[in-house]
Amino acid sequence: MRLQTRKLLDLAFSGSGILAIALMAAALLILLTPIFIRGSAAIFFTATVEHRRIMLEKFERGNRTAVEAEIASARAAREPVYRTIADFEKRLSDESGAERVRHRKSLKELKTALHVLLGPAPGDARPMLMRDQYGQTRWDRAGVKLQRVLYREEWDYSDPTKSGLRVLKPRAADFAGTPIAEIFPYLERNAEKMLLPRRTVYWRFLTDESFDSHFFGGIWPEILGTFYLTIGAMLLAIPMGLIAAIYLTEYARESRLLNILRTCISTLAGVPSIVFGMFGVAFFMTALHLPKSVMVGSMTLALLILPTVIRASEEAIRAVPQTYKEAALSLGAGRWHAIRSIILPAALPGILTGIVISMGRAAGETAPIIFTAAVSVGKPLALWQTLTQPTPTLSWNIYNLATEHEAVDEVRHVQYGLVFILVVLVLLLNLGAIVMRARISKRLRV
Repeated sequence: MRLQTRKLLDLAFSGSGILAIALMAAALLILLTPIFIRGSAAIFFTATVEHRRIMLEKFERGNRTAVEAEIASARAAREPVYRTIADFEKRLSDESGAERVRHRKSLKELKTALHVLLGPAPGDARPMLMRDQYGQTRWDRAGVKLQRVLYREEWDYSDPTKSGLRVLKPRAADFAGTPIAEIFPYLERNAEKMLLPRRTVYWRFLTDESFDSHFFGGIWPEILGTFYLTIGAMLLAIPMGLIAAIYLTEYARESRLLNILRTCISTLAGVPSIVFGMFGVAFFMTALHLPKSVMVGSMTLALLILPTVIRASEEAIRAVPQTYKEAALSLGAGRWHAIRSIILPAALPGILTGIVISMGRAAGETAPIIFTAAVSVGKPLALWQTLTQPTPTLSWNIYNLATEHEAVDEVRHVQYGLVFILVVLVLLLNLGAIVMRARISKRLRV
């Protein structure tokens, strides 16, 4: 090959590598930026007086005097709205039958929309559900609910060739000529006075339990459950995987059976995770009669990541120069002593790489734990409870809130918060393992 051709090929390969790295970085940036922005909104957001009221009444947090003064100020701003509605209800009894029915229906819809925005009206019975006891706690959602107070949603099906078009009609038109019509411009002008929005940093999102199906509170049970499952899976998979890798590389003789075994291990690494989940249910729960619990989920996840740990550890041990082993044996060391004191320390950086990959996969898997360990809501578990009880997890609740929650839009910030924390958790675990690997490699070079 001519020198000029070789240089051109080198430049082409280098350029292709740089382009691939740039494309990967751009894809990660596009993927992670909205996750970080919207996920951080679960902690950094504009809270209303209803949020501060919940913190005071349910958790005894905040300056009681200041919060009570804010609540009184908000109630004073809301009082004209409720007074106008109460006076109008009294006047309805004097109207004709048809007009009274029409106004009562429109008024009921208005009161329901106001209840969602501001919470129960003065004098109303206290609702059972926590979500109905308070108004909107987040200013962004309050803006959405205010629009539903001001406008009534209808669908236009006049064009049979098209799907229905959403049309927003002002509610003020339903009450034209009545005192209720004056409420709507008042609400637009005084929404901030009625809800008192203020920038808030809610660090307790990471340490609070969830309340009322994630309408309120935090995600501490999910974080703790993910930690239990990940650590449990690693504690089971690492010893078994390392022992298997040592046997395959140092003790087993090369044969057709050994090649078949390696092929089976590599094949298991590509089996869909739901298959491992079904195996966990069939073997651990049905055959062994173990309860759905963190322990069963950890064992299922350990089986899932075991092939990766074995293959990564085996390749790392094979990468250690043969001269290391020969030097140890020539000095009188036994085979196990050479493996333990010479080969394994030298292979440790490569072994840690496989462990990092496996740890990230264990933390983010959903399918293997759906039937073996995960629940949608639950309390934080003590360590001894992991043997018999299931737990909420980050990965399962991300899926659950996005697909099965009755009010998906109301807990959207929780969904992104769960994704944000899961990504950060995996990155921190990987970063810790990378730092450990770098230190071990540096120590070995010395």
